[in-house]
Amino acid sequence: MTFQWTAVATILYGEIGVILVLCLPFISPLRWQKIFMFPLWSKMAVFWNKMFLTIIVLLIILFLDAVREIRKYSSVHVNEKAANVNSSAFDHIQMKLFRSQRNLYLSGFSLFLWLVLRRTVTLLTQLAKEMASHAALETQVNDATEAAKKYMAENERLQEALSGKGHGKKKESTDATKEKLKEEVEHLKAELQKTSDAFHKAKTEVAAVKKQSEGLRKEYDHLMKEFQQLQ
Repeated sequence: MTFQWTAVATILYGEIGVILVLCLPFISPLRWQKIFMFPLWSKMAVFWNKMFLTIIVLLIILFLDAVREIRKYSSVHVNEKAANVNSSAFDHIQMKLFRSQRNLYLSGFSLFLWLVLRRTVTLLTQLAKEMASHAALETQVNDATEAAKKYMAENERLQEALSGKGHGKKKESTDATKEKLKEEVEHLKAELQKTSDAFHKAKTEVAAVKKQSEGLRKEYDHLMKEFQQLQ
């Protein structure tokens, strides 16, 4: 095996290893995002696109060269077989054809897995961002719910005070106190309405994020199935 095809085989084995590591179930996308945020990766990101395109171009060239070699030796193989040449020349053509087919598989699988690897890293990053956004929205919803409960409890307490049905309270409230309580009730109602609107908005955003996360998970699972079928 020549140097170039040894390098292609090394790239292929490395891609398989990296994809298997990325598929480990006990490493969450959030942890992968933290790993990708290391300063080393941020420095490599500057050259990542250039390196990705360079390797894509080289693999495509090698793939096309392997296709050309297969077509060349296939035609020679048919001609030699029809001419009934000696067995040593026929075996030499067979060996060349086998190597060309091997190179075709190496370059083809390397090209495919390189694209899968790029897409997998992108999906993991997007899924980690969506999960973080989903967690933040859930926190906001919980805070809004607690605030709404608090305002509702205060509203009920003030209404009981206004109607004179509070237990253990005296009914000696003056008109000024009633007016003040009414103002507080109106203020609390306005705050409750704002909180309720924020709660519904956050709930809608959570549903949208869940739907988008499900779509990313389905696409990620689809890529994993293709990778398993390829293996």
